[in-house]
Amino acid sequence: MTDLMKYLSQHPYPGRGIVLGRTADNKKAAVAYFIMGRSENSRNRIFEVNDRGGIRTKAFDESKMTDPSLIIYNPVLKLEGKTIVTNGDQTDTIYDFMKDGHCYRHALLTREFEPDEPNYTPRISGVVKPNGDYNLSILKSNMGKPECLRYFFEYPAQAGLGHFIHTYKCDGNPIPSFEGEPTPVAVETNDIDEWTDVIWTIKPCLPKKQRDQTGSRLFPSPHRTVRILRSQKRLFLRGFT
Repeated sequence: MTDLMKYLSQHPYPGRGIVLGRTADNKKAAVAYFIMGRSENSRNRIFEVNDRGGIRTKAFDESKMTDPSLIIYNPVLKLEGKTIVTNGDQTDTIYDFMKDGHCYRHALLTREFEPDEPNYTPRISGVVKPNGDYNLSILKSNMGKPECLRYFFEYPAQAGLGHFIHTYKCDGNPIPSFEGEPTPVAVETNDIDEWTDVIWTIKPCLPKKQRDQTGSRLFPSPHRTVRILRSQKRLFLRGFT
């Protein structure tokens, strides 16, 4: 099992990331989602509560929004006791398919990586079930070729254990996609505030050049809201437990 802070200190540009797991006392789901961005358009985002039990992104400054197509979406939605977490508008695709009685796999077979050539940013997705078990998925290019590879991972809930998946292997041009299986990480707390602090302190792990250019967001689930707002749009954090 890996220490999340140590892992991220060795991966200075993970991009967008999802952690799903179970608290140490085995009583709560542990769900985290964060965003990083290199361009001004990507960094011009904050979270707000949506009307389906989750959150959506919105422009902090509407006048600076140049292309909303891959920036504005619902990272988190809830449906019949399930929590859906993704890095793009495939959240709604999964929601719609599950609402009609299908599974998340059926939904993701209709989607592929983002159309941001040459990066072809992966679409990462997760679903937490009512019993705490969870699924993760990544849709990615075939070693930089515009051919979609789809990977699905299913995990039983285990106290103190989570799995972390992110979009990028490291920084670069083009940016290389995540490789391998989701990383097992320790969830060593039962408290939302401690969990929030653990994810929030990811940011100081990043090199100063990246840290100055990125904003991170966190969404632990599912009920109480925790919000940290610093330096206007630069750093915004929201969480639920």
